[in-house]
Amino acid sequence: MTIPDTVPPATTGRLTVSGATLHYEATGVGEPVVLLHGLGSSTRDWEAQLAALARHHRVIAMDLRGHGRSDRAPGPYSIAGFAADVAALLTHLGIPSAHVCGISLGGMVAFRLAVDFPERVRTLAIINSGPAFPGRTLRGRLTLLFRFAVIRLKGLPALGPVIANRLFPKPEQAPLRHTFTERFAGNDRASYEATLRAIGGFDVSERIGHIRCPVLVLASERDYTPVSAKEAYVSRMANARLVVIEDSGHASPMDQPERVNEVLLDFWRGR
Repeated sequence: MTIPDTVPPATTGRLTVSGATLHYEATGVGEPVVLLHGLGSSTRDWEAQLAALARHHRVIAMDLRGHGRSDRAPGPYSIAGFAADVAALLTHLGIPSAHVCGISLGGMVAFRLAVDFPERVRTLAIINSGPAFPGRTLRGRLTLLFRFAVIRLKGLPALGPVIANRLFPKPEQAPLRHTFTERFAGNDRASYEATLRAIGGFDVSERIGHIRCPVLVLASERDYTPVSAKEAYVSRMANARLVVIEDSGHASPMDQPERVNEVLLDFWRGR
């Protein structure tokens, strides 16, 4: 296939699913790729990926319900519900199956899509996520309780700088911290809290052995959970492999965009 020198501007669209109107954008040509963002974020998670990936693929990024330009629909939310929204978007766009890539919350949604709608997932790429949230562990419960406490004592915008400092700890990453904090402040509190609750109850770890499509897991050296945790669940899937992103934190598409783009494109080429 001839690779275009330039990519046409992204087109945007909206569809209504289960009472919520969802925003998405699409660009590029070729085999379809769906990008799913993290908690409290939006399609803007992928600003450093869209142009690079769209030279080879039709790239679709969506705002999950309660996020970005999608409706701040009332909860409760669930990871299964988010996955059903993605399946509905594929149907809306006339796409039988796609390469699906998700980071953090988006990775959980991607896992759920793969086990609930396996026919819709051509390949699965997971960035700094897993098939279950460690909410049943003390550390996991404390993580959720801390975020709820900050929100209720100081307001949602106060949580942004706390998260940003963990995502981008280096002095030279100040612009990334500023951008994240500014965007995070625009979140809707009720939607964010509803998504936190959905994450806390997420667990499809007993079903990942049934995933048969090719799976790529990207694990950052400085992610919240260690590389060993990803190695453990990768070993339980028949067609999965792990790539470690060096000198990167939880937000690899933002702090190591060129490396992430390279690994994803190689994966989708079958390398």
